[in-house]
Amino acid sequence: MTMRFVRGLLCSATVLSLAVPAAYAADTLGQPVGTALQQAQSALAAHDYTKAMAAVNQADAVKDKNAYEDYTIAQMRAAVASQAGNVAEATAAYEKLIASPRTPRNLKNQMLMSEGTMAYNAKDYPKAAVAIQRYLKEVGPNPQMQTLLAQSYYLQKDYASTVRVLTPGIAAVIKAGQKPVESQLQMLAASATALKDSTTATHAYVLLATYYPKKEYWALLLHELVVNTKIPASLQLDVYRIRLAVGDISSARDFMEMTEIAMQGHMPQLALDLMNQGYQQGVLGQGAEAPRQARLKAMVEKTVADKKASIEADEKAALTQTSGNELLNVGYNYVTFGQSAKGLALMQQAIAKGVTDPNTARLHLGLAQMQAGNKAEAIQTLKSVAGDNGAYDIAQLWVLKLNQPAAAH
Repeated sequence: MTMRFVRGLLCSATVLSLAVPAAYAADTLGQPVGTALQQAQSALAAHDYTKAMAAVNQADAVKDKNAYEDYTIAQMRAAVASQAGNVAEATAAYEKLIASPRTPRNLKNQMLMSEGTMAYNAKDYPKAAVAIQRYLKEVGPNPQMQTLLAQSYYLQKDYASTVRVLTPGIAAVIKAGQKPVESQLQMLAASATALKDSTTATHAYVLLATYYPKKEYWALLLHELVVNTKIPASLQLDVYRIRLAVGDISSARDFMEMTEIAMQGHMPQLALDLMNQGYQQGVLGQGAEAPRQARLKAMVEKTVADKKASIEADEKAALTQTSGNELLNVGYNYVTFGQSAKGLALMQQAIAKGVTDPNTARLHLGLAQMQAGNKAEAIQTLKSVAGDNGAYDIAQLWVLKLNQPAAAH
């Protein structure tokens, strides 16, 4: 039987458009095998998979077949089984073809992919995960297959494996300056939430709000920031401030707590600015708590006056310290007092000197640059924030807010 027939048979019958390598052009099919495979082809075209597989089995039952006939039968078996949804038989046929030197590398890769996708479509997620891992190992990275692998774990409720698979791939895509796949970020967020991993969930929602700035992602993200118990006390005020910036603060209690945290951090002008915003919004100064709020405001105003009087002495003392922690605070206070150039220079000097948490320091430098009106510089500084304690996520939210203010509402 001629090679022209075989090529036509296989190209029309298989999902992979298998072709016979030129090196084996002298191979031929005997009449019994060729006739049976023609019958299989006709039945497959008519979607009569039972009849098609019976014809394949008839060809396979022929005695004394040559290697080429065995190979061609395996190709047709793979085509019939895959279209019939018989994952086990299709996989067995693909494995035979993959092991054969007759199959070109690119077709082997397609077969490896088909093994994973067939198992996934058949909802055999454990088998799909194994097959896809093999594909990724032997062929290399593939965004679609990596998503399918994560989905295979996710649909088994193996959330830990889902996070393990997605995290490095998403990070690599971002590092390459590309846009991560939305469905991957959604799975990462959902898996982390199921694992009660607030840090990873927050990070996932930050990325969703950054690359897909939808209203629902902002809402979920802000919720994750609030419930994330791993965010240190040193960043609680920053959580409040980004919430305030995107319109998620509306209670007097929140304004009072922000003020108190700012005071505890020796940032009286920032505390006063926050209180004033609460009064401007009509949240403070109302109801039974109004006298208490007024007393707190009076205390804050006195502290601001005291801090302005002592700021130069604070600066001199901070410059003698071995670390830059106190100098960073002094610089930030200068910025809040309107001496932006001096304050920013001191903050940068403090970071260069060395601080306990460089990422939190860069976050605060970025916020100070923003307050000073240096938007472009603020964005660049905020983009440089890293780490996994929440500073990175808060910084990314500010970048998003500065670039896309409408997305916050």
